[in-house]
Amino acid sequence: MSDDLSELYQEVILDHSRSPRNFRTLEDATSAAEGHNPLCGDHFTIYVKLDGDVIREVTFQGSGCAISKASASIMTETLKGKTKVEAEKIFHRFHDLIMTGGNGGAEMGKLAVMAGVHKFPMRIKCAILPWHAIEACLKGKKDPVSTE
Repeated sequence: MSDDLSELYQEVILDHSRSPRNFRTLEDATSAAEGHNPLCGDHFTIYVKLDGDVIREVTFQGSGCAISKASASIMTETLKGKTKVEAEKIFHRFHDLIMTGGNGGAEMGKLAVMAGVHKFPMRIKCAILPWHAIEACLKGKKDPVSTE
């Protein structure tokens, strides 16, 4: 990855961390799930409003490092309007992206900014935490999820 592209990706992550999108409680959520990373203290609740199998609204609330907050913010923007099946596919592509740094391709959109996380193994759990929480949310699981 070029230095210019790496710098741009860092700026996008910082922007989403400082001004997270969809950072609020969703009062009329049809499902919610909590995610916690006990090693670093990241703690989020993901709220989803479903219309059948379509994610009509997705928000989050909580606290965490810049990586986890940016990941949650970009995730909410990415998954809005997607079906549960589409969300699951995106989750698996995102997981592969942050584990390997592989080519996210155009279909990853803004999520591609997280590709560099693979260089920092301790930060992978930060990036994936909100995704595990939304996966639990979409599957109707009530117990909090953890990265441990």
